[in-house]
Amino acid sequence: MATKSKTEAAGARGVRVIKKYPNRRLYDTDTSSYITLAEVKALVMGNEPFVVRDAKTNEDLTRSILLQIILEEESAGAPIFTEQVLANIIRFYGHAMQDFMGSYLEKNIQVFMDLQQKMTEQGGGLNPEAWKQFMNLQSPMMQGMMGTYLEQSRNALTQMQEQMQKNSEQMLAALGLKR
Repeated sequence: MATKSKTEAAGARGVRVIKKYPNRRLYDTDTSSYITLAEVKALVMGNEPFVVRDAKTNEDLTRSILLQIILEEESAGAPIFTEQVLANIIRFYGHAMQDFMGSYLEKNIQVFMDLQQKMTEQGGGLNPEAWKQFMNLQSPMMQGMMGTYLEQSRNALTQMQEQMQKNSEQMLAALGLKR
């Protein structure tokens, strides 16, 4: 009985497989055609699950492609990240807090996405001017939503600190040291 490759297994699970060739071209195995980074971005925007694999080695390149899309978006106009934010993120690489920082950012972005979803549901048919007024931080509803978001963010940070303290205590105990 033959075993399936990782790429075949990903395709069988409904995850779209995109192969990256040495010439830097991306090949969508679902549509049997070459696609651009803009089309990969459209997959992200459409919440379509996909994986990008090196055509030769089958190495997972999804993260590097997503980073490429972010780089293009950041260079194209109104960036999300300031230089200070990027510098601070870089400072976490190799730091003991690196794992916690990634988890913290992931949780906060998810909470923010949930907040955005609620706002979209509640403001269904608003025109651009109404959205502008709705998004104004003076709006009591917006203040309530942002308050909830900030509270959830604070809770995530507290959980992270508690986990760090627990890990530190366990490490000290393993070394025979007590606080």
